[in-house]
Amino acid sequence: MKKSKIMDGSRAGKTALVTGASSGMGVHYATQLASYGYNLILVSNQDIQLKEVAESIKEQYNGIEVTSICKDLSGSGAAQELFDFCNERGIEVEVLVNNAGIFFFNDIIDCSIERIATIVNLHVYTVTMLCRLFGEKMRERRRGYILNMSSISAHTPFCGISLYTATKSYIRTMSKAFRLELKEFGVHVMTVSPGAVATDLYRLPKNLQKLGVNIGVIYRPEKLVKNALKKLFYTNKKEYIPGCINRLFKPVYASLPEWFKMWARKKTACLKK
Repeated sequence: MKKSKIMDGSRAGKTALVTGASSGMGVHYATQLASYGYNLILVSNQDIQLKEVAESIKEQYNGIEVTSICKDLSGSGAAQELFDFCNERGIEVEVLVNNAGIFFFNDIIDCSIERIATIVNLHVYTVTMLCRLFGEKMRERRRGYILNMSSISAHTPFCGISLYTATKSYIRTMSKAFRLELKEFGVHVMTVSPGAVATDLYRLPKNLQKLGVNIGVIYRPEKLVKNALKKLFYTNKKEYIPGCINRLFKPVYASLPEWFKMWARKKTACLKK
C-alpha cells in the first residue's frame, strides 16, 4: 500500500469531488488527486465500476477516504443532491472536477428527445449548478479549484456531433467568465480542452487509439490529467489545450471549410448508434 505522495501538506485531509469517475479520464483524475493527498467523492452512474475504482484507490493510498456515489448527473436535481450530501456531512469540497460527459455521432434530427435532454442537462445544467453551488462555498472560504472539461471541438461547430460541440462550447465560455467572477476571491477556475484522448469515449478501436498516440494526434489520459492538475494548482492558466499539435492547429480548426466537415461527417457515419 502506498502512502499519499502529498506535494503540498496543506492538501492533506481536504476533499476533491470528481464526476464521471468510473472510467477514462475520471479514473486518472481521482487517482492522481489521491496522490496529492485529497480525500475523494467519486460520482458516476456506473455503480460497479465506480466501486472498483474506489476500492483500488483505497488499496493504493494509505489514509485516503473515498466515498462513491452512484448518480445519474443528467437529472435536474443531481447537482443539488450532491451539494446537500456534502453540506449535511460538513464536507468542504476544495477541488471540483466536472469531468462527466457523453459523446455520440448523430445528426440532431436523428437523436431522440431523451438523448438530447441527457447531453444538454449533463453538460450544461448540471455543470453550471455544480459550479454555482460549490463555487459559492469556495468564494466564502476564499480558496478552491474548479476544473471543467471542454473540448478542442468547441472552437468550431461540427455536423454529426452538433450537440457535443455546442454544449462543450457552453462549458468553455461559461468557465472563462466564471473564472473572472471568482478570481479576486482566491478561487481558480480552469477549462481543459483536449482533442482526441485514448479512452473509450469516442469508441475508437484499441489499435487506432495506439496508432494515434504513436503519431501524436491522440493524447494519453494519464499524461493529460497529470499536466492539467499541475496547471490548475500551480499556474493561473485559464484554459489548457493538451498537445502541441492541438495548440498549433487551433486556428485551423476554427476555419475548417464546410466541404471538409461534410466529408468528416460521412466518414464517421459508421460510428453512429
